[in-house]
Amino acid sequence: MISVNGLKVEFSARTLFKDVSFVINEHDKIALMGKNGAGKSTMMKIIAGVQSANAGNVQCAEDTVIAYLPQHLLTEDNCTVFEETSKAFGQIYQMKAEMDELNKALETRTDYESKEYMEIIERVTELGEKYYAIEEINYDAEVEKALQGLGFKREDFTRKTSEFSGGWRMRVELAKILLQKPDLVLLDEPTNHIDIESVIWLEDFLKNRAKAVIVISHDKTFIDNITNRTIEVTMGRIYDYKANYSHYLVLREERREQQLKDAKEQQKFIKESKRFIEQFKGTYSKTNAVNARQRVLDKLPIIEVDEVDNSSLSLRFPPSPRSGDYPVTARDLSKSYDDKVVFNSANLSVARGEKVSFVGRNGEGKSTMIKAIMGEIDFDGFCELGHNAKVGYFAQNQAALLNPDLTVFETVDQVAQGEIRTQMKNILGAFMFSGDAIDKKVKFLSGGERTRLAMVKLLLEPVNVLILDEPTNHLDLKSKDVLKEALLKFDGTLILVSHDRAFLEGLSEKVFEFKDHHVIEHFESIDDFMERNRIEQLKHLDL
Repeated sequence: MISVNGLKVEFSARTLFKDVSFVINEHDKIALMGKNGAGKSTMMKIIAGVQSANAGNVQCAEDTVIAYLPQHLLTEDNCTVFEETSKAFGQIYQMKAEMDELNKALETRTDYESKEYMEIIERVTELGEKYYAIEEINYDAEVEKALQGLGFKREDFTRKTSEFSGGWRMRVELAKILLQKPDLVLLDEPTNHIDIESVIWLEDFLKNRAKAVIVISHDKTFIDNITNRTIEVTMGRIYDYKANYSHYLVLREERREQQLKDAKEQQKFIKESKRFIEQFKGTYSKTNAVNARQRVLDKLPIIEVDEVDNSSLSLRFPPSPRSGDYPVTARDLSKSYDDKVVFNSANLSVARGEKVSFVGRNGEGKSTMIKAIMGEIDFDGFCELGHNAKVGYFAQNQAALLNPDLTVFETVDQVAQGEIRTQMKNILGAFMFSGDAIDKKVKFLSGGERTRLAMVKLLLEPVNVLILDEPTNHLDLKSKDVLKEALLKFDGTLILVSHDRAFLEGLSEKVFEFKDHHVIEHFESIDDFMERNRIEQLKHLDL
């Protein structure tokens, strides 16, 4: 059991939260929810011990293992993937090495009566009790299972971590955390950089093998599937629900309705009390009653109604210009990098108005296919855009292409046309740009802010083919909903790559699966494809 007691955090005289207390029990699976800036990541860092609070503390037993995965991290560059992951068992390896060294010293020493000799024996005994109490494990096999479950291939094990992207390095760190079998796992947006199969594997692990878990995530399906408790951070305090995310939303709305009712009744009481005081002040016979009413008002804690986002933004893409019958076509398309084959003899056609998904593990060629369609890379075979195809393209590095010297508002003002211009501030607000933020220059925005701005810009351009490669990585739940509604209403052609199952649901009627250097066409919705493959994936991804 881990106890969080009276936490308070202040930044520049602003109180982020105060008097936060709760207990983390052995099998709690907790979703930490709240709007951006509410203090979720700060609270997680305090529990992890990497940041201090202004007041309060976190208490747990001395041997409690707390593992923390932040949003951004880098593993060491001088190790292979296997070596870096094996560091999860570093303490055990060190223990064994120390035992071997001390036993060797005992074999050569003859000062059996000396104090030093007895101290070595005591240390060997102490280490032996700890070491042999540990369950016998084939550590190499455990490392292999974890890495393969998170999408690595066996040939990746001997590659340096420096050869991998930040997302893959995050998987290495996640594998290390899971192998430590911690008492509490803290995960801040763990699904941002892993594919659907790896998300399913992680989900299964956290549900069935992990002890306590606290997770911050904008992936609704993921948090719904793994959590049994939701802690909401709002307006400087917390609300604790013994419910998963979907149930929490219902309970939160009921709580807010009660708050509105109580606040209305309180305001009525205050109004009547003030009227009574004003009417009878100076009346000798009512002096005690007036003073009593005033004392009640002075001490009355005002009921606060929790923040809620009531904006209902219905956003449509501009009408699509008519394209040819097949805006995207590929025949016998192959791509290799040196000796590494990405895909071979791939065939693909997307009809006008079709919405399709590209699925498959990271590294199987989804983004490479998109780059081929966009003409960004060389390839063997045939691939072209059809007649009058006007493409709106969102790549994972799209943020880097924005003009750094324009403001947020100027960036979207350049592309907005027609009636949608009247909604520009509302649209920016839906993607977390409001107030002074719309006047910030792009060069001063964070990576996540730039990604969101690139998405807004795309939403305003008149196109008939949308190609989106992981568009939701830096979007909160509200922004995702706005984007998804717009895509459902989009009258053009859509090619979508995403690992977010809740976002994908209902968005495509055909699936191209990238697997083992081939592209397989499935004439079924993404919902049917994911349901059909879930059990089979879990068999292969089991740890």
